[in-house]
Amino acid sequence: MQVTGMHAWQVTPEEAIEIQKQLRHQVILRDDLGEINHVAGVDAGFQNEGKVTHAAIAVLEFPLLALREVAIARCRTSFPYVPGLLSFRELPAVMQAMDKLTRLPDLLLCDGQGYAHPRRFGIACHLGVLTGIPTIGVGKTRLTGQHQPVVNQRGAWQPLLDDKETIGAVLRTRVDVKPIYVSAGHRITLETAIAYVLRCTTCYKLPETTRMAHKYASGTLEAHIGLL
Repeated sequence: MQVTGMHAWQVTPEEAIEIQKQLRHQVILRDDLGEINHVAGVDAGFQNEGKVTHAAIAVLEFPLLALREVAIARCRTSFPYVPGLLSFRELPAVMQAMDKLTRLPDLLLCDGQGYAHPRRFGIACHLGVLTGIPTIGVGKTRLTGQHQPVVNQRGAWQPLLDDKETIGAVLRTRVDVKPIYVSAGHRITLETAIAYVLRCTTCYKLPETTRMAHKYASGTLEAHIGLL
């Protein structure tokens, strides 16, 4: 995997914010996708009272959504929990997991924000810029912005606004279930990101990519690591 402009990870929160400000100008918010044959979920959990980061990448064949490969990496957690700086806590382990994949996915769905971020550079943007792979942010909770109520219908959504700028979408993927927060990460538009999230979502609230990655990142599933 070719990584663009890798930077230091063991930095202060102030230095991390400056890195975000420098890299956010590299984010591409237009559709620049090739053929999508494999999509992947990216998630990270923490073990040993937060001292160890446990990252997982679950690659699914698209559009079948059949699991094809899983890569897991563990490393010492070197950055504190700071809202808005999630990528500096999780990406060191995620990047190690990316290196273990036998094939790179065509699209990454990250458990976290993309452009819907105070500095417009959430973990999905960060991972996309570093890897060059199109990315989408799929968050369970809102980090910033305001929105109107979402109609109780699958596929309904409202723009997530921050100072009148649309930074993401509040998307209902299942009736009678709270919506999720979708935003462009890199090399994709918001509208296309919404479409792919819906195509990756079956009968659950979260996309299958996110669900599978979370099971491995949380340690719920440990077997069958590697090519499936």
